[in-house]
Amino acid sequence: MSDQIQTALVDELTPPGPIREFWNYFSDNRGALIGFGFILAVLLAALFANLLTPHSPYEQYRDYILTPPAWQDGGLWRFPLGTDEVGRDILTRLIFGGRMSLFIGMLVVSLSLLVGTLIGLISGYAKGMTDTLIMRAMDIIMALPSLLLALAIVTILGPGLINAAIAIAITYLPHYVRITRASVIAESSKDYVTASRVSGAGVMRLIFITILPNCMAPLIVQASLGFSNAILDAAALGFIGLGAQPPSPEWGSMLANALEFIQRAWWVVTFPGLMILLTVLAFNLMGDGLRDALDPKMKL
Repeated sequence: MSDQIQTALVDELTPPGPIREFWNYFSDNRGALIGFGFILAVLLAALFANLLTPHSPYEQYRDYILTPPAWQDGGLWRFPLGTDEVGRDILTRLIFGGRMSLFIGMLVVSLSLLVGTLIGLISGYAKGMTDTLIMRAMDIIMALPSLLLALAIVTILGPGLINAAIAIAITYLPHYVRITRASVIAESSKDYVTASRVSGAGVMRLIFITILPNCMAPLIVQASLGFSNAILDAAALGFIGLGAQPPSPEWGSMLANALEFIQRAWWVVTFPGLMILLTVLAFNLMGDGLRDALDPKMKL
């Protein structure tokens, strides 16, 4: 019995590992858990879309144009959420649209995070004229409305999903550059960096091995929030015809195609808009949870 008590006391006194500690703080935020669960469900549905949906997102059933949802008069359980203006199953297109929205969000965040972090590291470590030139360039980008800047870039590159992702990534660069630069400046004056420099560590080792890992927490939080903004901006570009091109099942382009039917076929507009709303909200809730779990100031 005494051995069991001693073991229990040791377990209580032993500090949790980093993964367990992260999960403890993250799971305390119920909204973050709900957001994470919804994102996981959308991700799994997008990955296994071909198995979950009996229809093709491009298949047109001309005999069932603008069929209402199954629970309404005239609806069919064959099309649970109804059909669109050319007879395509809305549920199928929503599931495949999640695949496209998550793809563009991941592409935008990856591009802006990688490039922005690299530029921020250079700016924060080099200082002087290099820092000034980089930050003034970022200030110019931030001074322009992000959606208008993305519109201008897509107009130059041409409409399309990949070009829209590149345009959105450019508008998000300043956020990652500024966060990385501030973190690098704060970390560079600390004792562990000085000790590493005195011990003979080169510039590349100092930047990428010593400083960068300690700058990742705010970048991860920004990336999760940037994911939701990327989905929203991609939907906006698709809505005005500069993002994903028809007949691609993308939520923004689905909204644009359904505008003329908003009064007589509410389901064609409501469900894509609802998916955009819930997905963006889920990423924002998860971002709040990541901030609580990763920010040392929130643990005091």
